[in-house]
Amino acid sequence: MMAKPDPPRRSAGLFGDHRPEAKPSAPAAWRANIDGGSRGNPGLAAYGVVIRNPRGEIVARLKKYIGRTTNNVAEYYGLIAALDFAQSSSVRELHIESDSELLVKQMRGQYKVKSADLQPLFERAQKMSRSFVSFRINHIYREQNREADALANEAMDEVSAAPRAENGKSKTENGNSPAGSRDAAKSAIRVRARLRSGVLYPLEDIDLPDGTEVEIVLRPAKRD
Repeated sequence: MMAKPDPPRRSAGLFGDHRPEAKPSAPAAWRANIDGGSRGNPGLAAYGVVIRNPRGEIVARLKKYIGRTTNNVAEYYGLIAALDFAQSSSVRELHIESDSELLVKQMRGQYKVKSADLQPLFERAQKMSRSFVSFRINHIYREQNREADALANEAMDEVSAAPRAENGKSKTENGNSPAGSRDAAKSAIRVRARLRSGVLYPLEDIDLPDGTEVEIVLRPAKRD
Protein backbone atom coordinates (compact mmCIF):
# COMPACT_ATOMS: atom_id res chain seq x y z
CA MET A 1 0.00 0.00 0.00
CA MET A 2 1.44 3.33 -1.06
CA ALA A 3 1.79 6.08 1.59
CA LYS A 4 -0.17 9.24 0.96
CA PRO A 5 2.02 12.24 0.22
CA ASP A 6 2.11 14.96 2.84
CA PRO A 7 -0.14 17.94 2.07
CA PRO A 8 1.79 20.88 0.70
CA ARG A 9 2.77 23.43 3.31
CA ARG A 10 1.39 26.89 2.90
CA SER A 11 3.97 29.58 2.77
CA ALA A 12 3.81 32.56 5.06
CA GLY A 13 3.32 34.74 2.02
CA LEU A 14 0.48 36.91 0.92
CA PHE A 15 -2.15 34.16 1.22
CA GLY A 16 -0.48 32.11 3.96
CA ASP A 17 -0.84 32.04 7.74
CA HIS A 18 1.16 35.20 8.27
CA ARG A 19 -0.32 37.22 11.10
CA PRO A 20 -0.05 41.03 10.97
CA GLU A 21 2.16 42.55 13.62
CA ALA A 22 0.32 44.20 16.47
CA LYS A 23 0.53 47.96 16.25
CA PRO A 24 1.67 49.73 19.43
CA SER A 25 -1.17 51.50 21.19
CA ALA A 26 -1.12 55.29 21.23
CA PRO A 27 0.12 56.83 24.48
CA ALA A 28 -2.64 57.92 26.84
CA ALA A 29 -2.99 61.62 27.55
CA TRP A 30 -1.81 63.33 30.70
CA ARG A 31 -4.12 65.96 32.20
CA ALA A 32 -3.28 69.31 33.76
CA ASN A 33 -5.71 71.57 35.58
CA ILE A 34 -4.48 75.16 35.63
CA ASP A 35 -5.63 78.32 37.36
CA GLY A 36 -4.34 81.84 37.93
CA GLY A 37 -5.55 84.55 40.25
CA SER A 38 -4.92 88.17 41.19
CA ARG A 39 -6.05 90.06 44.27
CA GLY A 40 -6.78 93.51 43.00
CA ASN A 41 -6.39 92.80 39.26
CA PRO A 42 -3.72 94.02 39.00
CA GLY A 43 -2.50 92.94 42.39
CA LEU A 44 -0.87 90.01 44.15
CA ALA A 45 -0.92 87.21 41.58
CA ALA A 46 -0.07 83.51 41.47
CA TYR A 47 -0.87 80.32 39.59
CA GLY A 48 -1.72 76.76 40.59
CA VAL A 49 -1.35 73.58 38.52
CA VAL A 50 -2.42 69.98 39.22
CA ILE A 51 -0.98 67.35 36.87
CA ARG A 52 -2.31 63.79 36.55
CA ASN A 53 -0.80 60.84 34.68
CA PRO A 54 -2.86 58.64 32.30
CA ARG A 55 -4.06 56.57 35.28
CA GLY A 56 -5.56 59.66 36.89
CA GLU A 57 -2.95 59.81 39.66
CA ILE A 58 -1.71 63.23 40.77
CA VAL A 59 2.01 63.39 40.00
CA ALA A 60 2.66 67.10 40.60
CA ARG A 61 1.18 70.12 42.33
CA LEU A 62 2.73 73.38 41.18
CA LYS A 63 2.18 76.84 42.65
CA LYS A 64 4.07 80.10 42.42
CA TYR A 65 3.65 83.75 43.34
CA ILE A 66 4.53 85.84 40.27
CA GLY A 67 4.32 89.38 41.63
CA ARG A 68 1.84 92.15 40.90
CA THR A 69 -0.09 91.57 37.68
CA THR A 70 -3.53 90.64 36.30
CA ASN A 71 -5.41 87.36 36.60
CA ASN A 72 -5.17 86.78 32.83
CA VAL A 73 -1.37 87.01 32.96
CA ALA A 74 -1.39 84.60 35.91
CA GLU A 75 -3.55 82.15 33.91
CA TYR A 76 -0.97 82.10 31.11
CA TYR A 77 1.85 81.59 33.58
CA GLY A 78 -0.02 78.55 34.89
CA LEU A 79 -0.44 77.19 31.36
CA ILE A 80 3.25 77.66 30.56
CA ALA A 81 4.22 75.97 33.85
CA ALA A 82 2.08 72.94 32.92
CA LEU A 83 3.56 72.80 29.41
CA ASP A 84 7.10 73.07 30.77
CA PHE A 85 6.53 70.25 33.27
CA ALA A 86 5.06 68.02 30.56
CA GLN A 87 7.95 68.69 28.18
CA SER A 88 10.57 67.95 30.84
CA SER A 89 8.72 64.71 31.70
CA SER A 90 8.68 63.55 28.03
CA VAL A 91 4.89 63.63 27.90
CA ARG A 92 3.60 63.17 24.34
CA GLU A 93 -0.11 63.79 24.79
CA LEU A 94 -1.43 66.54 27.04
CA HIS A 95 -4.95 67.67 27.90
CA ILE A 96 -5.26 71.08 29.60
CA GLU A 97 -8.33 72.09 31.59
CA SER A 98 -8.87 75.73 32.58
CA ASP A 99 -11.78 77.77 33.90
CA SER A 100 -10.54 80.82 31.96
CA GLU A 101 -12.72 81.09 28.87
CA LEU A 102 -10.50 83.87 27.53
CA LEU A 103 -7.32 81.78 27.68
CA VAL A 104 -8.97 78.68 26.19
CA LYS A 105 -10.53 80.54 23.27
CA GLN A 106 -7.33 82.47 22.57
CA MET A 107 -5.32 79.24 22.49
CA ARG A 108 -7.91 77.72 20.14
CA GLY A 109 -7.79 80.73 17.84
CA GLN A 110 -11.39 81.74 18.57
CA TYR A 111 -10.39 85.02 20.24
CA LYS A 112 -7.67 87.43 19.18
CA VAL A 113 -5.00 88.43 21.67
CA LYS A 114 -5.33 92.20 22.01
CA SER A 115 -3.39 92.71 25.25
CA ALA A 116 0.28 93.61 24.89
CA ASP A 117 0.94 91.87 28.21
CA LEU A 118 -0.59 88.61 27.01
CA GLN A 119 0.84 88.53 23.47
CA PRO A 120 4.35 87.20 24.32
CA LEU A 121 2.89 84.67 26.78
CA PHE A 122 0.38 83.50 24.16
CA GLU A 123 3.10 83.09 21.53
CA ARG A 124 5.29 81.12 23.92
CA ALA A 125 2.41 78.83 24.93
CA GLN A 126 1.48 78.24 21.30
CA LYS A 127 5.04 77.29 20.40
CA MET A 128 5.33 74.92 23.36
CA SER A 129 1.97 73.28 22.63
CA ARG A 130 3.13 72.33 19.11
CA SER A 131 5.88 70.13 20.55
CA PHE A 132 3.34 67.49 21.66
CA VAL A 133 2.01 64.66 19.50
CA SER A 134 -1.46 65.57 20.74
CA PHE A 135 -2.51 68.72 22.59
CA ARG A 136 -6.00 69.72 23.71
CA ILE A 137 -7.27 72.55 25.87
CA ASN A 138 -10.82 72.70 27.22
CA HIS A 139 -12.86 75.09 29.32
CA ILE A 140 -14.34 73.78 32.59
CA TYR A 141 -16.42 75.37 35.34
CA ARG A 142 -14.70 76.93 38.34
CA GLU A 143 -16.07 74.31 40.75
CA GLN A 144 -14.36 71.62 38.67
CA ASN A 145 -11.05 73.41 39.08
CA ARG A 146 -10.94 73.78 42.86
CA GLU A 147 -7.61 72.03 43.42
CA ALA A 148 -5.69 74.33 41.06
CA ASP A 149 -7.52 77.37 42.45
CA ALA A 150 -6.59 76.37 46.01
CA LEU A 151 -2.90 76.13 45.06
CA ALA A 152 -2.94 79.61 43.50
CA ASN A 153 -4.51 81.05 46.65
CA GLU A 154 -1.98 79.25 48.84
CA ALA A 155 0.84 80.89 46.89
CA MET A 156 -0.73 84.32 47.39
CA ASP A 157 -1.35 83.67 51.08
CA GLU A 158 2.29 82.75 51.60
CA VAL A 159 3.42 86.26 50.66
CA SER A 160 0.63 88.01 52.52
CA ALA A 161 1.03 89.37 56.03
CA ALA A 162 -1.87 87.18 57.22
CA PRO A 163 -4.35 84.73 55.66
CA ARG A 164 -7.27 86.48 54.01
CA ALA A 165 -10.84 85.99 55.12
CA GLU A 166 -13.67 85.64 52.62
CA ASN A 167 -14.45 89.36 52.81
CA GLY A 168 -10.87 90.24 51.91
CA LYS A 169 -9.83 91.50 55.39
CA SER A 170 -6.98 89.95 57.34
CA LYS A 171 -8.11 88.04 60.39
CA THR A 172 -6.69 85.75 63.02
CA GLU A 173 -7.97 82.23 63.51
CA ASN A 174 -10.62 83.37 66.02
CA GLY A 175 -11.92 85.96 63.57
CA ASN A 176 -10.65 89.02 65.45
CA SER A 177 -8.34 91.66 64.06
CA PRO A 178 -4.62 90.88 64.38
CA ALA A 179 -3.13 91.94 67.72
CA GLY A 180 -0.46 94.02 66.06
CA SER A 181 -2.82 96.07 63.94
CA ARG A 182 -2.72 99.05 66.33
CA ASP A 183 1.08 99.02 66.33
CA ALA A 184 1.10 98.86 62.55
CA ALA A 185 -1.21 101.86 62.37
CA LYS A 186 1.24 103.89 64.46
CA SER A 187 4.06 103.16 62.01
CA ALA A 188 1.96 103.99 58.93
CA ILE A 189 3.32 106.37 56.32
CA ARG A 190 1.33 108.76 54.18
CA VAL A 191 1.88 108.77 50.43
CA ARG A 192 0.15 111.02 47.93
CA ALA A 193 -1.24 109.27 44.86
CA ARG A 194 -3.34 110.06 41.79
CA LEU A 195 -6.18 107.89 40.41
CA ARG A 196 -6.24 107.43 36.65
CA SER A 197 -8.57 105.05 34.80
CA GLY A 198 -9.18 103.07 37.94
CA VAL A 199 -5.46 102.60 38.76
CA LEU A 200 -3.80 104.35 41.70
CA TYR A 201 -0.37 105.82 40.91
CA PRO A 202 1.89 106.94 43.82
CA LEU A 203 3.34 110.43 43.37
CA GLU A 204 6.51 109.58 45.29
CA ASP A 205 8.86 106.62 45.63
CA ILE A 206 7.87 103.90 48.13
CA ASP A 207 10.67 101.72 49.48
CA LEU A 208 8.76 98.48 50.15
CA PRO A 209 9.61 94.90 49.13
CA ASP A 210 7.59 93.19 46.38
CA GLY A 211 4.51 91.44 47.69
CA THR A 212 3.95 93.86 50.57
CA GLU A 213 0.25 94.40 51.28
CA VAL A 214 -0.89 97.89 52.22
CA GLU A 215 -4.16 99.39 53.37
CA ILE A 216 -5.38 102.32 51.30
CA VAL A 217 -7.69 104.99 52.68
CA LEU A 218 -8.92 107.27 49.93
CA ARG A 219 -9.43 110.92 50.80
CA PRO A 220 -9.49 113.47 47.98
CA ALA A 221 -6.66 115.97 48.44
CA LYS A 222 -7.59 119.58 49.11
CA ARG A 223 -6.70 121.89 46.29
CA ASP A 224 -5.22 125.29 47.05
